[in-house]
Amino acid sequence: MAWTYILECADGSLYVGSTRTIDARVAQHQAGAGSAYTRCRLPVRLVWATEFEHVGEAFAFEKQVQNWSRATRLALIEGRLEDLVELARGTDRDAWDAVHRGPGA
Repeated sequence: MAWTYILECADGSLYVGSTRTIDARVAQHQAGAGSAYTRCRLPVRLVWATEFEHVGEAFAFEKQVQNWSRATRLALIEGRLEDLVELARGTDRDAWDAVHRGPGA
């Protein structure tokens, strides 16, 4: 199993990542050992995560979401899935389907 996740940083920015161990990875970020980006923007808060069966899927979706606008990321975080279709035009269809079905679907 693997996760794609979004952290909200102290400056309000959103960081997108993927990992096999969500709790440990968030703790790493919070301790300043996660990434150079979050290290300078502590504290961080987990605001969204979804689980994938394979790490490759989580990584692919991470890369997709990293290219989304802030508005699109917020729609995902807020669960406004109906808005994602319009906001995230051109997304990878398999990744979209995985999130639309939800974790474990």
